[in-house]
Amino acid sequence: MVLGSISDREYAVKVLETLKKLGVEAEVEVASAHRSPERVKSIVEEAEDKGVMVFIAVAGLSALLPSLIAAYTVKPVIGLPVKRALEGLDSLLSIAQTPPGVPVACVGVDNAVNAAVLAAEVVGLSKPSVAEKLEEYRSALRRRVEESAKKLKGLL
Repeated sequence: MVLGSISDREYAVKVLETLKKLGVEAEVEVASAHRSPERVKSIVEEAEDKGVMVFIAVAGLSALLPSLIAAYTVKPVIGLPVKRALEGLDSLLSIAQTPPGVPVACVGVDNAVNAAVLAAEVVGLSKPSVAEKLEEYRSALRRRVEESAKKLKGLL
């Protein structure tokens, strides 16, 4: 995972917590697409040498970071837009409008959990233990909805 700045730490914590539950190892780096693009390239190259299967890029404002990472790799890149200005709409649009041929998946604004789950789904394609944990995770979500529905019926 690459953060655009240390101010994105709260998102990294949420992503890491979710990935840990799903059995996915992760590392976090900080690099700016605008101020240190050479560092971004170095991070991508080193990660690929380690066998990284997917990148998560957390960015606000112009949100160039996910696109820059995608320019340096053919691995999946997940952009996590965060609220910095315009309630995150600016970063959401920046990530969602990457040019053809250099795709970046985009999850909802401030939705660190979905970024982690999507990354785990990519990893789960080749790691059955992660796929199993994802199935357990989804089953737990279904159970919570069913329990809520039962509680609501009891209140009506």
